[in-house]
Amino acid sequence: MRIPRIFIDLPLNEHQQVELPRETSHYLNRVLRLPVDAQLRVFNGQGGEYQAQICAANKNAVSLAIGAFSAEDNSSPLHIHLGIALSKGDRMDFVVQKATELGIKEISLLYSERTEVKLKGEREEKRLQHWQKVAISACEQCASNHVPTIHAPTPLNQWLEERHETVKLIMQPGTDQPFKQDNPGKVALLVGPEGGFSESEVNAANQAGFNNLSLGPRILRTETAPLVAISILQHHWGDLR
Repeated sequence: MRIPRIFIDLPLNEHQQVELPRETSHYLNRVLRLPVDAQLRVFNGQGGEYQAQICAANKNAVSLAIGAFSAEDNSSPLHIHLGIALSKGDRMDFVVQKATELGIKEISLLYSERTEVKLKGEREEKRLQHWQKVAISACEQCASNHVPTIHAPTPLNQWLEERHETVKLIMQPGTDQPFKQDNPGKVALLVGPEGGFSESEVNAANQAGFNNLSLGPRILRTETAPLVAISILQHHWGDLR
């Protein structure tokens, strides 16, 4: 039987007992229906994971006895920071989930000239919390011990000014620049909205040190392009074999 992996946003140490947050307790108690003494693997995003066992449970709370620590780290050695224009529907959920499975380290949500989605105030905060939960769930499933950071929406120009990665790439269909580079350690990957970036935005990215990257003759959707690019980057410089 597969042992469940659970993210806990708490400091963890061997031989301690922790009471889980209400939402996590509900998931273990009512969804997975795990009994007392059930075995778990838990992590808090700080690297490694712990063995754990349910030591107490009631309708509202579940407590765990934290066991041995394992320093095994499945994170990619390549630090990829994805900047992607906000899009409608569940496309962002899909990108966050799959990019997390592929080993992304950071995701920045961007406003560009052709971005149709605008988030403000409470709505923005709720969406950020939702996407962070999507990333956590993906980590629980794929055995990653580091949860990627989901950054609040920011204007494209501001994001470009803040980039200091060794390699900076902008997805731009129809370009013929070859994908050749020594292992950079850190990569910034920029993906536009459904309508693509405007000419002025592409020029601004190029002036900020971004090189155009095309993935072939076909135009990929905004939720497809970053996943293909991340897979290629991880194959060349990361741990995807």
